[in-house]
Parts: sequence; structure tokens; C-alpha cells
Amino acid sequence: MITKQGPLATWIEVMRRYLGVSIAAHVVWEVLQLPLFTLWTTGTVRQQIFAVFHCTIGDAMIAALSLLLALAVFAHATWPRASVTRVYLASLAFGAGYTIYSEWLNINVRGSWAYSDRMPIVPVIGTGLAPLLQWVVVPTLALWVALGRAPWVDDR
Repeated sequence: MITKQGPLATWIEVMRRYLGVSIAAHVVWEVLQLPLFTLWTTGTVRQQIFAVFHCTIGDAMIAALSLLLALAVFAHATWPRASVTRVYLASLAFGAGYTIYSEWLNINVRGSWAYSDRMPIVPVIGTGLAPLLQWVVVPTLALWVALGRAPWVDDR
């Protein structure tokens, strides 16, 4: 029997909940991490609001595409009843991988934004810790809520 909650939810119900929770959590994350960027002290309130809105739209696209790519490559036909863990881990890898690339491109190449002195930097890769953690914490929370269980627990 297919229910609307928990491990027996259909994939479309899970996707809808995942995107809803993901977008809401990304808005909160973007607002909370704003002081870790120079825009916090150099930008106007209007520029800060635009940055949060713009980045949240990008976050929503990254979240959706990371999960869709993980589903296309790693999901079993009965997902979300099976292969949840590997889809979860792949979506984290895709989101974090894109974040590392995007942060490098926008900070070092384009100069679109800059970290403030408050941003902890991950050694070797040079990416800010907050944007990288965002792609572990938010997708984990969103998938946990969407599935009704921890995403590293397969239901077989």
C-alpha cells in the first residue's frame, strides 16, 4: 500500500516534499551565512535581499538537479523504497562538487562575490566551510523530512 508519508511514499510525493523543505532551508541558510561574505558590510539592504533571493533560486536548481542526476544514475526502480542511501550519497556528492566549482569560479575567476574574514576556508580546496556544509546539511534535512526517515536507512 502506498501512503503519503514515510518509506512507502511515491517518488513524486518525496520529490515535492524534498524541494519544498530544501527551498525553505536554503533561504534560511543564505540569510544566516550572509555575514560570512563581504556583501554583508559593503552591500545595501537591497543588494543583500537580491543576493539571498538569487542564491536561493540557484540553490533550488542545484538541489533539484543533484537529486535528479543521482536518481537517474543510482536509483532502483522502486525508489524511494530501495537504493535510498546511494541516491542520498550521490546527491550530496553532486551538490558539494558543484559548490566547490561554483565557489572557485565566482570568487577566483569572475569576482562575483568574496568571503569576509569571518568565513572559515576548507584547506586544499579553498572553498568556504559554510557553503560546503550547506550541501550536506540542507539536502540531508530535506530528504529526511521528505522520506519520513533518515536518508541513510534503506527500506529493504
